[in-house]
Amino acid sequence: MSNGYYRPTGFQVLPPVVKNLLIINGLAFLATMALQSSMGIDLIDKFGLRYMGAEKFAPYQFITYMFLHANFAHIFFNMFALWMFGNALENIWGPKKFLIYYLVTGIGAAIVHYITIYLTLKPDLTIINRFLADPGIVNLNDLIANHRFMINQSSGEIWEHFNGFKRDMAMLDHNPGNYDALQRSIEFMSEYKTYFLNLPNVVGASGAVFGILLAFGMIFPNYIIYIYFAIPIKAKWFVILYGLLELYLGFSQSSSNVAHFAHLGGMIFGYFLIILWRYKNKPNPY
Repeated sequence: MSNGYYRPTGFQVLPPVVKNLLIINGLAFLATMALQSSMGIDLIDKFGLRYMGAEKFAPYQFITYMFLHANFAHIFFNMFALWMFGNALENIWGPKKFLIYYLVTGIGAAIVHYITIYLTLKPDLTIINRFLADPGIVNLNDLIANHRFMINQSSGEIWEHFNGFKRDMAMLDHNPGNYDALQRSIEFMSEYKTYFLNLPNVVGASGAVFGILLAFGMIFPNYIIYIYFAIPIKAKWFVILYGLLELYLGFSQSSSNVAHFAHLGGMIFGYFLIILWRYKNKPNPY
């Protein structure tokens, strides 16, 4: 299996785990769209992966986030990659091993995402907590100068509260001893901290899919795949280039809505899991 071309087989011969993952993800996507449009129920808000310190966090989100997608393009490309690369892996590993790998890489992606979010939020949380622990005009001014409030007109009720906070700030500029304005500022910042921690919310099978891509490159390193169905490249180089691209985008587009480091997390956990399996399967020389 060192050389050759890889072409995925048809849907009718898909192995069971890949087939059921495709079905579950598809049904979850349809349910997300239908419930949002007909009843105003937001499954992504409930089952997407929140930051562990957020009010809306729940442990089950480590699993449920993998089966939700934001839009059609998001689910299409994830499921296409799952079909294309997961089919071969499950046929080699078997259903149980493939499912373990899929879940481990998906959860691993979530863990790396958590670390990234923690490092991203830490500077802002530090100045917010400093003000709440010692509410005074100096710490409030430091907060205003160093934090960009993540609020706009579509943020809901907190938008009006934010406008009230800005009015209180104007009062404090003229009279730093205005006790009532300072108290209202403390109340708003307590509310805003809860809102701010709830903002990060990631969904999608991308972390597990990137883990699958990594595994395919390790197991079929010299198989030829086609970028945009036209550009031939060996699987091992495709995986390396894609990983480097994700690393670059993770640093250069840190404010984007794409969780690039979560993608890398799926690849990292996948790599170490495959190395562990290979080590355990090595014949004992004694």
